[in-house]
Amino acid sequence: MTDKDGPDQGENTMPTITARTREGRASSAQPRTAEPRPTAIQREWLKRGLKQAGGKLPLFDREGQLYPERTIKSCIEHGWAEPWFNNPLKSDWLICKLTDAGRRIVSER
Repeated sequence: MTDKDGPDQGENTMPTITARTREGRASSAQPRTAEPRPTAIQREWLKRGLKQAGGKLPLFDREGQLYPERTIKSCIEHGWAEPWFNNPLKSDWLICKLTDAGRRIVSER
């Protein structure tokens, strides 16, 4: 580096960018990653496991209809429910139970 380049900044020096909150305090400029939230039907299904032995989740809604497979699989993917066991008589039914993460997400509010 020559004298006209200015003081030695080091090779890995990057400018620091900070954001300001509404109150004027500095905060990191890191984007927040929002934790996924269950939809209304997912929340209803998960809540029903709170009062069941072992957190067993129902196969049918309160009107006797099977919960959509998409709802159940999405809850499993998010870690809110997990498969419990296979039903040998109805292998297409997903019998699940509530996970600790599922309990936390529906107990909020």
